[in-house]
Amino acid sequence: MATVYATGKRKMAVAKVWVKPGSGKITVNDMDLNSWLGGLEAIKLKVIQPLLVTKQEKSMDIRAVANGGGYNAQAEAVRHGISKALADMDGDFRAVLKPAGLLTRDSRVVERKKFGRRKARRSPQFSKR
Repeated sequence: MATVYATGKRKMAVAKVWVKPGSGKITVNDMDLNSWLGGLEAIKLKVIQPLLVTKQEKSMDIRAVANGGGYNAQAEAVRHGISKALADMDGDFRAVLKPAGLLTRDSRVVERKKFGRRKARRSPQFSKR
């Protein structure tokens, strides 16, 4: 089976992901997953969630390049890319990933600031007198 490419997105983060059969090695931005995220175990679990759901954590090699956003958004973009690549690789994986909500692009982004306001919705303080 050949290498499968997919793009994952979340907030302002975009991740390019290549998945191929292998030994379970995960590389993000030319760093091992542990060195990329340090001690952030909860975010590491987000990245490997599609592999755990499809029971492929020891049989797929993953290479990802993530840009934009913060660590959390990048990790979720990588997760989205891995999910899409696995679904393209095998149709049986899609049947497992779709109900888990891993193939859906989370489209929530920061609302823009409006003029005459302090933030997107916060009005200036009102003084009656």
